[in-house]
Amino acid sequence: MTLLRLAKTEKPLRGKVRITGSKSETNRLLILQQIYPNLQIENLSNSDDSQLMQQALSNTTGQVDIGHAGTAMRFLTAYLSVQTSRETVLTGSHRMKDRPIKLLVDALRALGASIDYLEKEGYPPIQIKGSKLTGASVLIDGGVSSQYITALLLIAPMLDNGLQLNFKGTLTSRPYIDMTVDLLRSLGVVCTWGKNSILIQPTPVIADKTLVVESDWSAASYYYSMVALSEQSEIELTAFKAHSLQGDAVLVDIYRHLGVETTHHKHAIVLRNTGVIKPSYFNELDLSNAPDIAQTIVVTCFGMGIPCFLTGLHTLKIKETDRLVALKNEIEKLGGVVHITQDTLQLEAADSIRSHVAVATYHDHRMAMAFAPLITRVPLSIEDAGVVSKSYPSFWEDMEKITR
Repeated sequence: MTLLRLAKTEKPLRGKVRITGSKSETNRLLILQQIYPNLQIENLSNSDDSQLMQQALSNTTGQVDIGHAGTAMRFLTAYLSVQTSRETVLTGSHRMKDRPIKLLVDALRALGASIDYLEKEGYPPIQIKGSKLTGASVLIDGGVSSQYITALLLIAPMLDNGLQLNFKGTLTSRPYIDMTVDLLRSLGVVCTWGKNSILIQPTPVIADKTLVVESDWSAASYYYSMVALSEQSEIELTAFKAHSLQGDAVLVDIYRHLGVETTHHKHAIVLRNTGVIKPSYFNELDLSNAPDIAQTIVVTCFGMGIPCFLTGLHTLKIKETDRLVALKNEIEKLGGVVHITQDTLQLEAADSIRSHVAVATYHDHRMAMAFAPLITRVPLSIEDAGVVSKSYPSFWEDMEKITR
């Protein structure tokens, strides 16, 4: 799919959508299933990233190419480093070769891993010679990427001495680390939080276990945006838990200030437009614990003519694209005004939105889906619309169900 033209939707949105399992939970559990084969997983994500992870884990050749899948790159770097007697070249797309991995590699080397860079120092591709890691503690910067920390936590139970992970600086995206710790605990792994550390006890075996992956709150964010932008709309999403491990569940509170009420019914949530908006909430909103929903929130505010100032966005610069620059470029094409720094974004209130604009996606699934809800305001087009398959392959079909 290349250019997708979307007509303006005039009527209120109605319908039910089932969203598959969280990519974040799925990819963590796929690694843990390799460590503990008696772990069964239900409701796996159908995203490209999760399929790439499954393919990579079943790949017994000397080279693994994970394309654009950043989560897979980080998690597999740690996992392959402890696969004794195995040597693997781990590589990815052109963009992946520009995404830093040095902090994780440094931490693994400190534990005894054998990893070499094949092209640019600090970046993929890397050559990993699997070995028995002897280190029991390591220090890592907590303010760069939670995926580095999760990669280390996932292999910690299989180390003979477990692992004490010490942090310097403030932890970024703490809910994603909490998710990893909670999943480990659900398998019987003893995890202890310290003031600036986590201690994981060695756990060579676990009891038979089946875990059901909760649906993806990041994917739900686009429906929150649609409901906020469409008066009298009501959408039901399944399957979600009242108490989620996912940091993006903070959507419930954030979008309440944009006029979206969330009601839980067993394993579903119902989103309803109330029309009650509190713009002052967005004068300064810290998203350091949920940066993946920043694009959705910015576009929603733009569509509603609400200014916002978002902080804690430094990790967005090392995603599939520099998301801060991408947001600025595309919103300004649509007639908005955006100011960015290394970790903040300021959106000025917009009086109008240009119609029939082609939104570039920069090989970034979240750019495509974040801008799609603007069809409640204007007709527009999405370039490289098929990029949504990275995390949500059926997005356009599901969106059509509630807009037709």
